[in-house]
Amino acid sequence: MPKNILVVDDDDEIRELLEFDLQQSGYSVDTAINGVDGLEKALSKHYDLILLDVMMPKMNGFDVCKNIRKAHNPVPILLLTAKGTIHDKTEGFDCGADDYLIKPFDIQEVLLRVRALMRRGFSAQQDDNNTFKNEILKVGAIEIFPDELDVSIEGTRIKLTPTEFEILYCLMQHFNKAVSLATLLNEVWGYDSDEDVRMLRVHVGGLRQKIEQNPKTPKFLHTVINVGYKLTPFEDNENEV
Repeated sequence: MPKNILVVDDDDEIRELLEFDLQQSGYSVDTAINGVDGLEKALSKHYDLILLDVMMPKMNGFDVCKNIRKAHNPVPILLLTAKGTIHDKTEGFDCGADDYLIKPFDIQEVLLRVRALMRRGFSAQQDDNNTFKNEILKVGAIEIFPDELDVSIEGTRIKLTPTEFEILYCLMQHFNKAVSLATLLNEVWGYDSDEDVRMLRVHVGGLRQKIEQNPKTPKFLHTVINVGYKLTPFEDNENEV
């Protein structure tokens, strides 16, 4: 059964190009021509991925993304925009986006990002029910629930975005050990690029906001200077900064 993708873009040429190439790659595609229409479709039907333009009439992509996350919808969201400053990227990730691609883009780059997001978009419809059979799903005060993209911290259930879940999942597999930025980028995004380190840091900041009682003095998710991050489910803070 093909994966369902929603393309939201007011530019007819770009929207039709994405629709054609995604369909040629085997995906089922719906489209929307503005933010309001896109949000309505996103909340009324299950999608495995949303490609979302930022600058649109009626409602911009940032607001669409915010409203999707407010509805506790964990669908992976890839922002497509001509706005490529660090501030714009940070705003997009703060709204709950999972990835960010700057226009003009190569369609092969879009398909690469789509495949990466699909790979880490855990859902209850996964084909392989044994994916997590031998993986660490609970340790110390932390338990993760792949089907729901939830995490339990000291008994409290919290909803994560697909990217936040993947980061936490990766750190869980290496708990009490420092995980390098390159390893996280490779395991979560499927590639290692220096320019995406800030993107990773923004997502880690969002994850901290959700799982830490005081993100400025974390109990679980720690920064390891000149290396990356380390998860301490047993609140073992030795050698942490």
